[in-house]
Amino acid sequence: MALSEQDPPGVRGGAAADGPARLPLRAVVFDLDGTLVDTEPRNRAMWIRLFEAHGAPYDEALIASFAGRRGLEVLDELAHLFPGRTAEELFAQVVSYGAAPDLPPAAPVPGAVELVRALHDADVPTAIVTSAQRPYAEAVLDDLGIRGLPAATVTAGDVAAGKPDPEGFLAAAGMLGVPPAETVAFEDAPAGVAAAKAAGMTCVGVTTTQPARALAGADHLVANLKEVELSPGPVLRVFGGRPRGDDPGRGDDEEYL
Repeated sequence: MALSEQDPPGVRGGAAADGPARLPLRAVVFDLDGTLVDTEPRNRAMWIRLFEAHGAPYDEALIASFAGRRGLEVLDELAHLFPGRTAEELFAQVVSYGAAPDLPPAAPVPGAVELVRALHDADVPTAIVTSAQRPYAEAVLDDLGIRGLPAATVTAGDVAAGKPDPEGFLAAAGMLGVPPAETVAFEDAPAGVAAAKAAGMTCVGVTTTQPARALAGADHLVANLKEVELSPGPVLRVFGGRPRGDDPGRGDDEEYL
């Protein structure tokens, strides 16, 4: 997205009653899967194939809980469901399903590529923090045509602890040379939101893969990255809303202020 010529009058520091939130920043950190590219339907299908191949019990809530987390950590926790198999063997099997031609296709999240390019053109440093392995992350960034734009990429192999631990976000902030408090993070998964907030960053939850109530820990919510605009300052204008919290009696569409 291109820089706006001017901000709407009367909008200063935070959300106006009838306008977007304004987030001053020095850097931006993005999750990858579900935030820049919608691969969650594909990833869920791969996990389901693993469970069905081994006759292991699962439900949709369990599969959804893997979003944003490192696969090896998930499989270590679920070792009791796969007796006689190591996490490494199981993870290799999951990855092998990625070549199947009948998996749901991956697609860029609307507005993602434009926002990354706008930040780069405005000299706002960006980083990727992903629970995926580096070869996969680089391939996805290549497919999006933005591999050379982020100044840093932190992958599963670069940290001792994955999300919801903040290590990856803190590492990214260090690489960019910007304090976490002056950094905005974009995340689509509860584990990622928790990690970004624990790192001390402002977090924008992207509801591409999870219901709004699952991202209640985020500072702001958007449906996709077309609802985010870069303005001079630099300032991000966020046209979504703020989470109201998890109220089981409220529909997802009503969880925005």
